[in-house]
Amino acid sequence: PMAIELTGEVLLLASRETVWTMLNNPDILQNCIPGCEELEKLSETEFRAIAVTKIGPVKARWKGRVFLSDLDAPNRYRISGAGEGGVAGFAKGSAAVSLADHEGGTRLSYTAEAQIGGKIAQLGQRLVLSASKKVADEFFAKFANAVTSA
Repeated sequence: PMAIELTGEVLLLASRETVWTMLNNPDILQNCIPGCEELEKLSETEFRAIAVTKIGPVKARWKGRVFLSDLDAPNRYRISGAGEGGVAGFAKGSAAVSLADHEGGTRLSYTAEAQIGGKIAQLGQRLVLSASKKVADEFFAKFANAVTSA
C-alpha cells in the first residue's frame, strides 16, 4: 500500500464552540465532503459513509466507517476511517484535528495520514497526493462557508 500525509490549517470566522458543534454534525459534514453521498450517524462517535471519488482515470464508490476518538471538546479530536472501493482498492486513515482561538475566530489545524491500496495506489504518489490535497482544500473551503453562514 501507499502511504500519504497531509497537513494544513484554516482560519474560521466563528467561535471554537460553533466550529466544534459543526465538526460533529453529520449533515454539515456530508454537505462539505466532496463526493459524499451518505453520512449516517450510528452513535456519538461512529458514522457510516458512502462517497464517490475520481483520481485520474480511476473512479470509485467507497463504503466505510468513520470513528471519532480522543474527544476533547472544544479543542481537538481524531477522526479515523476505513473504506472499500471495490476494484479501485481500499483506503484507511486518520486525522488529528485541533482548534485554537485566533483573532475573532478559530484556527483549525489538521495532520492526516492514509494508507491506500489497489488500483488507486498504482496511479503514483504524486497524483494521489495532489488529488487528496484538492479534496481536503475543497472540504475546508465548504466548511468555512458553512461555519460563516451559521
